[in-house]
Amino acid sequence: MAEKIPDRRALEKTTSDLTRLLKRKHFSSKKELDNYLNQILNKGKVPDAPPKSAVDFAQDIMYEAWDTDDAKERIKLAREALSISPDCADAYVLLAEEEAETLEEAKEFYQKGVEAGERALGEKTFDEDRGHFWGVTETRPYMRARAGLAQCLYEMGEYDEAIAQYREMLELNPNDNQGIRYVLACYLAELGRYNELEEHLNSKEYKDDCAPDWLYTKALLSFVRDGDSAQSRAKFKAAAKWNPYVPEYITGKRSIPRILPDTVRVGGEDEAMCYAADSLSAWRRVPGAIEWLKEQAGIRTHSKVGRNDPCPCGSGKKYKKCCGR
Repeated sequence: MAEKIPDRRALEKTTSDLTRLLKRKHFSSKKELDNYLNQILNKGKVPDAPPKSAVDFAQDIMYEAWDTDDAKERIKLAREALSISPDCADAYVLLAEEEAETLEEAKEFYQKGVEAGERALGEKTFDEDRGHFWGVTETRPYMRARAGLAQCLYEMGEYDEAIAQYREMLELNPNDNQGIRYVLACYLAELGRYNELEEHLNSKEYKDDCAPDWLYTKALLSFVRDGDSAQSRAKFKAAAKWNPYVPEYITGKRSIPRILPDTVRVGGEDEAMCYAADSLSAWRRVPGAIEWLKEQAGIRTHSKVGRNDPCPCGSGKKYKKCCGR
């Protein structure tokens, strides 16, 4: 049996405890702070920090929920967290993921999560920490709720509102630990909003991004603008250098699995599967784009061959005596 992959949200408890501990301390110098952190590292474990507020208490219950295998127990813990503090955004996130039966219900839970996060963080946090959300641990439940809300809005056809949500999230956290820039690029391409897509892909914050979501989408946009040109071919080569597997999944040479991997390796085949699953509709939208990609990647496909037909590999043998064996 494969080992269970821990929910990354449960792993945040260590960061949360450390943040609470540091807030309770008053260090006279950076050296004193470094000594304290080294002591913790030497022990190999961050001491549990007692909750300071009802929201902290509720959030600790949510860390327990994220770490629990049983779905009913997770929902029970989320409800318990809300009974302690209605400002616990992560509780609404879990209910949206696991209790909601319709897209509308999920949207309502996420909306409540966003509102809860806004109350818990307060206006001061939005003013002072704008530009580096997520680096502040307390902002993460809010950002999760907002990402869920934006996805629901998109799936319900409320495209303008969804895109506005994603753009605001990138303003709050340009470092983009959640990969929102990739979602936005995918959706803009899927909708054919190419002027907005071009502006987004030229963002100075992500000029060195080498993910397929970025580089292959740049190649697609270049094909939209210029067709089969030196520029579009150069964009393809830059993308293929980082991940050569993508064309096989976009063109259908390999099938995109129904169940996508939980984790991906940079430049790996699993990364290509995930990109193709997200972006295939954007490529299909552009006439000739998939055939162009096939040509650039040197992918050759053959019509169905009978067992007694000549083998398409050119050997001169019958298919059943050659590649069909």
